Amino acid sequence: MSVTLLTFGCRLNAHESDAMEHLARLGQMRDEETIIVNTCTVTAEAERQARQTIRRAHRENPAARIIVTGCASERAADAWAALPGVSRVIPNTEKTLPATWGLPDEAGQAPPPSRYIRALLQVQQGCDNDCTFCVIPAGRGQSTSMPPGEIIPKARALAEAGHCEIVLTGVDIASWQQKDMGLGQLCRHLLDEVPEIARLRLSSIDPMILTPDTGDKALWGLIADEPRFMPHLHLSLQAGSDLILKRMKRRHNTADVAGLIAQVRHLRPDTGFGADVIAGFPTETDALFQETYDFLAEQAIPFLHVFPYSERPGTPAARMPAMPKATRQERAARLRALGQTIRDRFLNRFVGQEKTVLMESPTTGHTPEFAAFTLPQAQPSHRGRLERIRITAVQDGMLMAEIP
Repeated sequence: MSVTLLTFGCRLNAHESDAMEHLARLGQMRDEETIIVNTCTVTAEAERQARQTIRRAHRENPAARIIVTGCASERAADAWAALPGVSRVIPNTEKTLPATWGLPDEAGQAPPPSRYIRALLQVQQGCDNDCTFCVIPAGRGQSTSMPPGEIIPKARALAEAGHCEIVLTGVDIASWQQKDMGLGQLCRHLLDEVPEIARLRLSSIDPMILTPDTGDKALWGLIADEPRFMPHLHLSLQAGSDLILKRMKRRHNTADVAGLIAQVRHLRPDTGFGADVIAGFPTETDALFQETYDFLAEQAIPFLHVFPYSERPGTPAARMPAMPKATRQERAARLRALGQTIRDRFLNRFVGQEKTVLMESPTTGHTPEFAAFTLPQAQPSHRGRLERIRITAVQDGMLMAEIP
């Protein structure tokens, strides 16, 4: 049986696609080609691309069995089931269960092999926040935290399989909670219990977990003194205007974010910050957009992930006065251009330095700060190796490097 995974959206979807591929190959699914499409509903464009992919897959291979799952299909299962070639729609809550793929429960106890050098480890699912623009809670349900008793063995297995770096992922990992433990304590526990983990990294986090006065103290401790905890934080920021943040129903304001960035940089000056930002949110006037632009410039966040606002049916934001789509696109382009300027300035500080990096191919990878680099084709390393490199230049948004 041939199994093909087509994945859209977040790191959690990528992690779940690994699990589905593993289970589908183990399961008794008859001798036929199976295409699994793991959808995303964050934007209308993500849904459009998934539908287009399904139609193309059916045209190119009409005999293949197409299975659809993910957040988009969770919200409109009948519509996805009606697409040509789709034989089954699997709910998000069932897609990584062994029984879904005709297997006993024990088949899901061991972590699946990861196709990624930087292994993803899910620690949390769902979201309890009610941001006005977001439909993720409808696709993922309420927040639930995996217990350490499940997380530790999976982390150990990934490390023993040769993964030098593990990335904790989920829908809202900042909400991870078990009894008296928070996310920072989980990270510390992981590093203590699995010393084979060479590097630990977080996926996107809610800024509220790191507000200077009330944030996760254990997480602050890791930032301050744990070399295996990578100096890279990707913030679910969304805007740099307090009024827009309020209308988004976010829990942080710009002062919270500015404070945490300043404190992290005090502890680790070269930390690489990323941020998700929505351009052209409903009611965003020119002046409010400028507040976001100026805030991002002032905070010098080098790795911006910018989305033009996309209406999601049924959300409060979809009922707010909308900005023209051309305006959203233009503002997104301005923010991306700003991000490139900040990124290049950030990258230039590393020229002349040496770094220990994780090789994701023989010639490419990322530094601990998550800056992309490339080696000369004539001087390759090995995929999966921790390599010492020297940064020589910046070119096209990437670090040029060599092995000393």
